Amino acid sequence: MKAATAIGIGAGVFALLFASMMEGTQPMAFFNIPALIIVLVGTGAATLSSCGMETMKKIPSLYKLAFGPPELDMRGRVELIVSLAEQARREGLLALDAQLAEIDDEFTRKGLQLVVDGTDPELVREILDAEIDGMTTRHAAGATAFEKAGGFAPTMGIIGTVMGLVHVLQNLSNPSMLGPAISTAFIATLLGVGAANVIFLPVGARLRALSSAEAELRILTVEGILAVQAGDNPRVVGDKLRSFVAPAERGDGGEETAAAKGAPAAEPVAEAA
Repeated sequence: MKAATAIGIGAGVFALLFASMMEGTQPMAFFNIPALIIVLVGTGAATLSSCGMETMKKIPSLYKLAFGPPELDMRGRVELIVSLAEQARREGLLALDAQLAEIDDEFTRKGLQLVVDGTDPELVREILDAEIDGMTTRHAAGATAFEKAGGFAPTMGIIGTVMGLVHVLQNLSNPSMLGPAISTAFIATLLGVGAANVIFLPVGARLRALSSAEAELRILTVEGILAVQAGDNPRVVGDKLRSFVAPAERGDGGEETAAAKGAPAAEPVAEAA
């Protein structure tokens, strides 16, 4: 489910608030402005100093990506490559040049362009593998920012609690204020630990999972492009590439695709970017 991250975070926040309400605590008690400033601003500042401004600028788009990730159609990619393998066997590799404009995925288009240009297979693999390595490195930087925030937030919460307790100790002469003041002091710890374990760390883990899935799709694409360049039988190409697809998602993967049977080639399926 594409919205699983948003649903999970929403469910976690709801569970915490609902449980506190069952114990008689009002939800608004957790919206303590000083605690929020210490936890959120402090965590943001620490993350900025660790990851740099360029990474921090990407935070909104990374949240958007985690909450609404693109659909990675591995089965569709297999069908596309098998259809290209069929066409290459019938008409030759140069015939694929006319198909390049119809392929939306830039990575697949680049790989096929290298093949059409007659690039050595080893060099094709090196270039495409370098693209995958660069992608995973960029993705790792975004996930790391959330993981660092997940480490800083609880500590910032403890700092906020200590600052609150200092204020409590300065007002021991007024016992009627001690209870509310201590309660307010510990809200910072609650916010820090809650933000880390309900938001920051789950989002970071989700981004790493999405990066891994996209890398796997690209590895599938590399193997398929090299098989097309080698002139492998479309049926063999399909069987090889389906090993990357989860069994539950293969459908009738054990049979020949329409392209392998000589039917009109399937429309290219572009990777969501």
